[in-house]
Amino acid sequence: MAELIEIETERLRLRQWLESDREPFAKLNADPRVMEFFPSILDRATSHAGIDRAQTKIADRGWGFWAVESKQDKQFIGFVGLEIPRADLPFSPCVEISWRLAFEYWGKGYATEAAKAALNVGFDRLELPEIVSFTAIDNHRSSTVMERLGMNRESETFEHPSLPIGHPLREHCLYRLSRENWQSNL
Repeated sequence: MAELIEIETERLRLRQWLESDREPFAKLNADPRVMEFFPSILDRATSHAGIDRAQTKIADRGWGFWAVESKQDKQFIGFVGLEIPRADLPFSPCVEISWRLAFEYWGKGYATEAAKAALNVGFDRLELPEIVSFTAIDNHRSSTVMERLGMNRESETFEHPSLPIGHPLREHCLYRLSRENWQSNL
């Protein structure tokens, strides 16, 4: 079993998942606003399975998609973290940074704050050479966060292999950040 990594920022705590996170995570995954750039909303069972996978990976490696809570009110607000994508992507193998926050927590800088902390872990503690992020081509909110993190957008787009040909979300953009660039921007 790996040493569990937990992270604190000024306003947030990135931690292992709790049983009490299941209902708010299911609610977040059932919100069409949050899931706008995913193929569909998630049912409760699929949402719970996502927590189970995240818990297992954090227990095995010490890192993964962490549950995020507000330090002010101890409320679960979503997840942020690092993961090895399950899909066979054109740029695999890789480690991605990703986030998903409940709608009521958008626009407060939480995704950027938590993602910066996760990048610190990825580059400084795990010594990863590069971290990527990707999203549907029209997801400008996520692309903006990627740019705030200092990630560089690739000029070429790619088709996400988990989505069927012709699906409106299949075309994705890729962002990359090397450890060297991260350290030079500190």
